[in-house]
Formats: sequence, C-alpha cells, structure tokens
Amino acid sequence: MRISLKWLRELVDFQLSPEELGEALTLAGFEVEEIEDRRTWADGVVLGRILAAEPHPNADKLQVCQVDLGSDRPATIVCGAANARAGILVAVATPGTHLPALSLTIAKADKRGVISEGMICSLAELGLEKSSEGIHEFPPDLDLEAHPLGSDVRPLLGLDDVVLDLTSTANRADALSMVGIAREVAALTRNPLRLPPVKPLQAKPIPNFQLRIADAKACPAYSGVLIEGVKVGPSPDWLKHRLAAAGMRSINNVVDITNLILLEWGQPLHAFDWERLLQVMGKKKPTIEVRLAQPGETLKTLDGQTRTLQADSHLIVAGSQPVALAGVMGGEETEVSSTTTRIFLEAALFDPAVTRRSARSQGLRTEASTRYERGVNFATLDQARDRAVQLILELAGGAVAGLTTFDQRPPLERTLKLRLSRLIDVLGDEVQAADVEEILSALGFQISRCEGANSQSALSPATETATVASCVWQVVVPPYRLRDIEREIDLIEEFARLYGYDRFSETLPTEPQVGSLSARETFTRQIREVLRGIGLTEVYHISLCPAEEDGSLVRIANPLSPEYSAVRNALLPGLVEAFRFNWDQGNGPLQAFEIGRVFAHALPPNPHPYREAEHIGGILGGDPNPHDWQHRNRPMDWFEAKGLLVSALERLGFGPEFRLDPPEEQSPLLHPGRQASLWIEGSRIGLFGQLHPRLCQEKGLPDQVYGFELQLDPLLESLERRGIVQFVPFSPFPAADRDIAFFAPLDLSVGEIEKVIRQAGGALLQSVQLFDEYRGQGVPAGQRSLAFRLVYRAPDRTLTDAEVEALQNQVRAQLTTQFPVTLRS
Repeated sequence: MRISLKWLRELVDFQLSPEELGEALTLAGFEVEEIEDRRTWADGVVLGRILAAEPHPNADKLQVCQVDLGSDRPATIVCGAANARAGILVAVATPGTHLPALSLTIAKADKRGVISEGMICSLAELGLEKSSEGIHEFPPDLDLEAHPLGSDVRPLLGLDDVVLDLTSTANRADALSMVGIAREVAALTRNPLRLPPVKPLQAKPIPNFQLRIADAKACPAYSGVLIEGVKVGPSPDWLKHRLAAAGMRSINNVVDITNLILLEWGQPLHAFDWERLLQVMGKKKPTIEVRLAQPGETLKTLDGQTRTLQADSHLIVAGSQPVALAGVMGGEETEVSSTTTRIFLEAALFDPAVTRRSARSQGLRTEASTRYERGVNFATLDQARDRAVQLILELAGGAVAGLTTFDQRPPLERTLKLRLSRLIDVLGDEVQAADVEEILSALGFQISRCEGANSQSALSPATETATVASCVWQVVVPPYRLRDIEREIDLIEEFARLYGYDRFSETLPTEPQVGSLSARETFTRQIREVLRGIGLTEVYHISLCPAEEDGSLVRIANPLSPEYSAVRNALLPGLVEAFRFNWDQGNGPLQAFEIGRVFAHALPPNPHPYREAEHIGGILGGDPNPHDWQHRNRPMDWFEAKGLLVSALERLGFGPEFRLDPPEEQSPLLHPGRQASLWIEGSRIGLFGQLHPRLCQEKGLPDQVYGFELQLDPLLESLERRGIVQFVPFSPFPAADRDIAFFAPLDLSVGEIEKVIRQAGGALLQSVQLFDEYRGQGVPAGQRSLAFRLVYRAPDRTLTDAEVEALQNQVRAQLTTQFPVTLRS
C-alpha cells in the first residue's frame, strides 16, 4: 500500500525522516519497498501568470510568452503548447530546475533567435500524468494571497509529499489503510492517534424498501444509505492529491469519497445511482438482495466487460437483476454519473473465502477484493460509512433520505492470557513486565497490571523466579486485530516486533555438538550403496497414481486429476513404467531400484484406517550389452538376475531363502511359474520373479525382465540388532571340498535342500553350491538329479580326511532322513 506521509501526519505526529520511518516500519514487520519523494519532482517550479503570448517570429508553432513570476520584470519563455494564452496561471520551471520525469535540467536557451528563460510545464513533464495535451492551467480563482506569483507550486499539485510503498503480511488486513498504519506509527513513536472526527448517522428507514441477505455467514453485515439532492462534479484538489499519492485517479466527488474511505479506513464502499437502480428493478418493490449467482446470469462490470457469472460469484442484486460483484466490482448499468442526483451508498462486510472465490471465478482482483479477501475490520463499518456520508454531504451536497441495515456480526471481544514466564522462555531474554505493558498498551491492547513483577527492589533468585512465574496478564484484543491475534504466542510476537528483535541477545550452545546420522539413515544409505554396487541406478517416482475400479488403492479426497487420484500400494508398477519409457526411447534396458513409501487399507484389527510402509523395489533384465562388438549378446537369465539380488543381500550379511508361494498369494505382475517369495531369518520380506509375459507384451518389453520388491523395515531392524559388524580374519589353512549327488522329486526346492545341508554341515561348512542339474535318461520319472559341491574349512587348522568324511556323512544322513531323496554318491 502507498502511504502519504502528509496524510499520515494528520493522523499521528512523528519527527522521523522518511528513511527513518521506513526502517522502523520494516523492523516492525511492514517491508518498505520504495520511498517516493515527490518533492523532488518539481523542486524549483513556481507559480506564474502569462501576461502576453505572441507568435514566434521564426517558428509557426511556437509562441513567445511574457510570464509574471512575481519579480520586477516578466520572464520571456518560448512555449509550443496550443493552450498557452494570456491571463492563465501556469507552472514555470525556472533556470537551474531539474525535472526527473524528463531527466532534464532547465537552462536559458536560444529558441530560434529568442532567449527562453524557463519552461512552462504540463502535468506529464512534472511526473503526474503519462501524457498531457498542453500546459497545466491552475483555476482562475486561485487565492493569490495564499499562493502569490513566484511561490512554490508543489503544494498546489500535491507534490509537497513523500510516499512510502510498503507491503504487509497476509494476516495484517488492518494495515491496508491509513488508520491502520497510523496506529503502528503511534505505537512506534508513543504519540497519540488522531482519528478523523465522525458524526454518528441518524436516519429513518428507507420507505417501501426491502433488504434480503441469503447467507449471513457470507454477508454478516450490510448497510445502505439513500442520499438525495447530490450534485456530482469534480473533487477538490486536496482529495485528488490524496488519491494520486495512493496511485488512484480522480473520477468524481462521490466515487472519489468512496475510494478515500477505502484508503483511510480499509473499508470498501460502493455508490449506486438510485434512479438507475429503480429502472433495473422495474415496477417491483425496491429490493436489494445479496446472494450467489444463478445459471445464465450476466453482469457488465465497470471495466466494460460483460461477464458470465459462475455459481460461486457473490452478487448484489436489484430486484432480480445483478448490479455488482459483491466486494469486487460494481456494475456499469448503475454507476454514478454526472447526471446522478440520488445515490444509494453501500457499506457491507463479506466473508473472505466467499469474496476470494467470487473474484477468482471472474479473474478479477481489485482494491476492494484485496481487502475483503484478507478480512475487513468488523468494528469500523459504521464509522467508515458515517465518515463517507459526512464527506458526501460536505462536497456534493444533498441530504440523507433513509437508512437500511442488516447486522449479524459475531461478538467483537476476545481476552487472552499472557504469562511473563512463557514470554521469557520464547524470546530468551529477561524482559521487564513494565516494557510488556507499555508496548501492548501502545498497540491498542487493554492489559491488566502485574504488580508483583513490576517491583524494582532487589530479589533473591528464588524469589525472582517465583515472581516471574506468578505474573499473568489478561489482555483484551482490540476489534481491529481480532483476525490475527488468537493465541498467547501472537501476543508474544506483537511485543517482540516492537521491542526490537535486534535487542535480544544471541545465545550459543555451551558445548559444540557433532552432527550424526540416525541408525536408520545410516543403514538405508548402506543399502543404497550395495544396490548401486550391483549396477542398479536409483530412481524416484511420485507416490500418486490412477485409482483402481475395485477400490484396492487408497483414494485421495481432493485429487489434482484422474491420473493422480490415489496413492500407490507397490513400487514395481512404477518401475515397469520407467523401464518401458527408457526402452521406447531407445535407451536400452533399465537396471534400477527405488526406495519409497507405499500405502494400503489397514486390516480390521488395526485402529487406523490406513497403513504405510517403506519398500525397496528393483527392475533388471534385457540384454545389458546390446551392441557388443564381439557379438556376445545374451539376455539376462533368471539365475543371473537372482544372483545379483542374492549378492547384494549377502553383502549386507543376509542369507536369503527363496520359497514358492501358493497361487492365491502370487503377484499378478510376475510369471506364475517364475516367481518366489524371499525370506530372511524366517520372515517373508518380499518377492522376486520374471515379469508376466502378458504384461511384457502389453508394454512392448523384452521377455527376460525381472523385478523384486522387499520390505525395508525388517532389513533395517535386523541390521540394527546386529550392530557393528566385526571383522573375521580369513583362514590361512586349505579347504577340503566334497561333492554329493542324489535324485530328488521335482517339487522339492533347492533352497530347502541347501538349508538342511548347511544345518548338518555345521560351522566348518564354508559354502554350498549347486553345480549340476540333470533330467532325462537314467533319472527316475518325476525326479531330477542334483549335484552340490560342499567346501569345508577350519580357521585354526587343516582338516583331516576323517573329520571331513564325518561331516559329509552327517549331511547324507540328514538328507535321507528329511527328504525322499536317493543318494548317488
């Protein structure tokens, strides 16, 4: 908002320079973006009267003017303006004057043989307009005793002012007014506030008039004043100057007064032409209604645009015809014009959310909507309305013919508790109770006294602590701050910003604390490192996805679009899409992993409706070397993909086990005969398998693509339980290896066999490896031949043949005891 310091000084006294005031307001929470010193625009420009204007002897479009500047002799000035003539009062830039709008310093100059001793100025040349058709003419009845010829013209043009362009935070709606900023300056300077005198309005109801408010929450208060005998015309200079300083243009005295009240009190007003309102209503009983728009309704607003109204457009309706967007912009059909003699002055309160939706539905943002969207002060509605009526009667004449009101404003009172101990804890400084009382009182709060903490006598530490703890104030919030002062912490902030944040001491920690990662983050990073080590690239996907028709996914209440209407319950579908995208772009197969959250509906015993967990997902496969120059192209097979995953888990210290799931527990994304669940330490943590051929065909993927998805929490819990990994030195003694071969049923998994072998071999069994599988001639039907190599090694000695044979016999015995196998060796 643009703040005129000349206007501000009428509301509160202060001795600060513009720069000092700007710094003080910035430190108080109102950032001053620019200081516009309008005094420099016409420094050296004086009032003059043209005595004579003769054609230039050497130029057709120039005139030689004799201008009285109040000195002994008139000044000769060459002027090219068409409206330059004898007898008019003008603004003259004397030699030596610098005009910032033109970046020009005036000097005596030869204008085609005539020496010109200055320049007669237009408003554009003084920076007050973008363009001007001629030089500026002051009113012929100007009081020359108060403003003699040769005197400074800046007071006549409103250029004896400095304007601060400041920005307030969204919670400070009261700061979008001169009165609001004046309250802040009064608090900063501790000077009294002088509000404009307002005479309360007393009027009878408007005859035969009806007011309807469809929703009291959307419009808690509405007031309309009918004024007759108004004479619409130009505004006085002081009013024009105030609007110009705020960046508004003058329209007419009635409209200018409504804009002045908006700037002064922050209360938007709107004036309707009463005769036009009656024409819109037709022969119906005069009725004003505030409601939402209905389908098919239109309104031509003051900017000349005919707007199709949306369902959330909030309207002022005359009879049944929309005449204004409530709190945003009036309608052209009922605007005040030069022929207006009766006006209906509207002063109302509109809900911020309703006004925001109404303005956005039409793509409009006005000075009025800006204030309504932040929240207009409920307490000053009548004051602002009565001030506007008072000015209209003074500047436009007329008389009040009637008043209609609707008022369902909530209570404008709020009392909060403020503790000195809490204030000290938050701000970290031993502030005095007297300072708190002084500052909050200066801001307009009514605060009770706290006698105990105001004592200046010496207190023991224990007594002082007890006194601070017992100091509690009851603070009454002023009505104009009800929107942003709701809790005790808000009061603490109010005190701190005027007390000065620069006055609080900096307290450093007593001992430096070295930062560290949590165990969970440390092990998660270790898992990432291992997966990158097997050649996988980490990817990230958004957690949102399309909703499924069966309702299996958790839906979002307010989705951005149908494509993002639910949250994912698995990582593998997103990885498949990433693989497809890379494959379609000709980038070859994607070897990638992702760590992210998945969401699902909770099972009935869980008290919460939803559950979420972190998973590790991965995808790999295809031909890793499609353009090998030695033509050794070979797609990744099941065992290679499984081996990469196993190697990663073994590097983390896990011995994974793969088991076949029953059909009802298998993943539909994976091949039904080429998928397995993955178990660690007796717990199922995920699955691994080849993508389903149908899915590969739909996505246009190669056949040999594999995916896995594991739960992250069990891995992290196991790693945390294990703690620090201890180094075990390698055995310097030679190993002894033995082979064992047998016939085994086809439905007996290698994983189950390997588990029994490791249990039987004990601590000396270093490794177990399947090195041969055979099916065919010589093998009984329904069985296969399996051959394992077992490696034994002791850390402290060389094993004897007897020790190795004893262990090997234990393995043979366990296999024949637990499984229907037939040993071949």
